[in-house]
Amino acid sequence: MTTVLRMMSPNLINGRNLYKGSQILVKGEESKSRSHWRFSTKEVSLRTPQATASSGVSSTTTEPKGREFDTTTYEDNMLANYVPVYVMLQLGVITNDNVLENAEKLTKQLKKLKQSQVDGVMVDVWWGIVESNGPKQYQWSAYRNLFEIVQSCGLKLQAIMSFHRCGGNIGDDVNIPLPKWVLEIGETNPDIFYTNKIGNRNEECLSLSVDNLSLFSGRTAVEMYRDYMKSFRENMEDFISSGVIIDIEVGLGPAGELRYPSYTETQGWVFPGIGEFQCYDKYLRSDYEEEVRRIGHPEWKLPENAGQYNDVPEQTGFFEYSNGTYLEEEGKFFLSWYSRKLLLHGDQILDEANKVFLGCKLKLAAKVSGIHWWYKTESHAAELTAGYYNLKNRDGYAAIAKMMPELTAGYYNLKNRDGYAAIAKMMRRHHAILNFTCLEMRNTEQPAKAKSGPQELVQQVLSCGWREGIEVAGENALPRFDRDGYNQVILNARPNGINRNGKPRMFGFTYLRLSDRLLSEPNFTTFKTFVKRMHANQEYCSEPERYNHELLPLERSINDESFEKLVEATEPIDPLLWLEETDMSIRPFESVLSLLKSTFFRNKS
Repeated sequence: MTTVLRMMSPNLINGRNLYKGSQILVKGEESKSRSHWRFSTKEVSLRTPQATASSGVSSTTTEPKGREFDTTTYEDNMLANYVPVYVMLQLGVITNDNVLENAEKLTKQLKKLKQSQVDGVMVDVWWGIVESNGPKQYQWSAYRNLFEIVQSCGLKLQAIMSFHRCGGNIGDDVNIPLPKWVLEIGETNPDIFYTNKIGNRNEECLSLSVDNLSLFSGRTAVEMYRDYMKSFRENMEDFISSGVIIDIEVGLGPAGELRYPSYTETQGWVFPGIGEFQCYDKYLRSDYEEEVRRIGHPEWKLPENAGQYNDVPEQTGFFEYSNGTYLEEEGKFFLSWYSRKLLLHGDQILDEANKVFLGCKLKLAAKVSGIHWWYKTESHAAELTAGYYNLKNRDGYAAIAKMMPELTAGYYNLKNRDGYAAIAKMMRRHHAILNFTCLEMRNTEQPAKAKSGPQELVQQVLSCGWREGIEVAGENALPRFDRDGYNQVILNARPNGINRNGKPRMFGFTYLRLSDRLLSEPNFTTFKTFVKRMHANQEYCSEPERYNHELLPLERSINDESFEKLVEATEPIDPLLWLEETDMSIRPFESVLSLLKSTFFRNKS
């Protein structure tokens, strides 16, 4: 056992992988002092003032005795590298009947989760539950009960404005439809939903084509989203003002992501199918026809040769690599229009969210999907059908173009286009965090037939955000409990490793998701080690300003740059440099040794 404890010394944690450029070296005496730090969920300093229940909702929380400050000793230069960690709650934590299910079990889970020193949790606030009874008939009591439990456990909260259906996407284990009265409108007017070329409707979310059409009891879709967020702010003001709610992620499409529902399992899609364009409802079709007439090409039509959900690019006329329609003027115009509509959709809704939460001490965020399959092909078909007009080729054309511009300029310009820079610029307008997925994935874990590039995709998107000067956050796309997945997240969270100014680093990471499996051993011990690494081996810090995450009142969106200027941001730029592996990796068997250590001390006491 003595050997085991010696192996667990903090001095050995990073011995093999210390970042060569780092000036932060852990001294023996520092490690020794760090080993005496203690953490307790009972300390009042880890809690915020309790929100008081309203609308007759009872509260089981107790009033704080007074503010106590965290007296834990930190290394300031290491705190600069601290990345807070949150955990998503279960999709059905609030039932379709608008009831907090099994509050006692959830409380136990959150109290145990707090032992890992996570910073908070994330929860979907389902439109289909809260406004299910009719237009503007909001019922918030169940969510207030949930938020009180989260607060009593000393956790921060990220709230998702979930304007989509739960069910039909990877990992969905419950079914929460859109509000019933909205679906009833769709029965008489199915064109309010996204539609593929053979006319199949997708009821996962409303089509962006109805953003500004007054089809919903006199309101537009954007006005419905605005009113919902406004009611949320009014009813959750105490949780916002007390600092419990720190982040509002605004749902912008299927799975809450800024994209079209191009790949949906309920319509038969299977990974790694290319998906299908979703622009054939009468409103988007009319918009496109008007646009092509405006530019003098009324003969151009919406694509009819882009294949079906589970095709591969080379099987289609549109995505065929050498002479597909996507390379022709007609195809390029369509893709520009398709992606522009998506960008405008996100810009408009985030602008409304900014106005609703103006002055609140919280962050806005929006999620971009990690569509990594077919990334290592020239046409990037799966990204294109989702609305990301990304043709950034990773096979050396950029380098060739720099060496021989007179020979390759035409080919290079034709096949290279950054589909995420404009999204990052749009996020900057509204002071929003860009939240990206698939941070845990490595290329070698993907089937060869999918031509996936999750590592390069993450590097491209995160670099776009950092170069634009916005905050970048992330999630894992699939549940992971292994050290390889965690180490990849740690690498992407700090791609240059530990350094004096802590940049670049992610603003935060949200783990998918809370479950009995996560809280069981040895998974929970591995997760605790992961959280410690994300915190740069520092203890949980209850004062975000100490790691430059102070929440300031949300400022008004920046509107001095035209939307058209945003759309022009397509020039590909090489991503920032990434280490090959993280300098704070979880070592083989480390979690097992940690578990043995904790068991030994527990039995001895």
